[in-house]
Amino acid sequence: MADFESLANAVIDCNVPRVLELTQKAVDEGSKPADIINLGLIAGMNVVGQRFKKGDMYVPEVLMAAKAMNDGMSIVKPLIVEGDVPSAGKVILGTVSGDLHDIGKNLVGMMMESGGMEVVDLGVDVPPEKIAAAVREHNPDVVGLSALLTTTMLVMKDTIEVLEEEGLRDKVKIIVGGAPVTQDFADEIGADGWAPDAASAKDLAQELAGK
Repeated sequence: MADFESLANAVIDCNVPRVLELTQKAVDEGSKPADIINLGLIAGMNVVGQRFKKGDMYVPEVLMAAKAMNDGMSIVKPLIVEGDVPSAGKVILGTVSGDLHDIGKNLVGMMMESGGMEVVDLGVDVPPEKIAAAVREHNPDVVGLSALLTTTMLVMKDTIEVLEEEGLRDKVKIIVGGAPVTQDFADEIGADGWAPDAASAKDLAQELAGK
């Protein structure tokens, strides 16, 4: 029986060599890929998310833990049979047009992937039309919009309006976040939700995807 608890702890400790060693050992022992991911890698990342939410871990540590988890995933992913690991939903992420900040968005993406969600990251400075095109192409459950400047927050509203004009608004849930963004602003522009941090964004996206 693979030692999933030690694997989870290695992720929490951001110990990449140990994660790689224990993941390979679990594979060699014949553990199911889904168990290695869910009971080991993601279980560890979930603890990281909870600690980050409480302020017990900080962004650099979360990024290192996410790297450890992703390195472990790279060993397991080729072994996964389609449908082995059920998806927790699909999310499109982007920092809105005029804004080049991406650390928060990247962190949100890592958290969502650690929660079993499929993430399509459109990057930074993303115009509303590009988000609408991505919704049409990828058919996501959730669209996550990020802004770190007060001057670009209003592009979130523009994006929602473009999705409405193109008949796509009712097909997705929209969540917003970033330092200046508030729950009141989210309500004002007609978003479905707001998250104050990356761990909360993951929880909210999973809830709205309803998988």
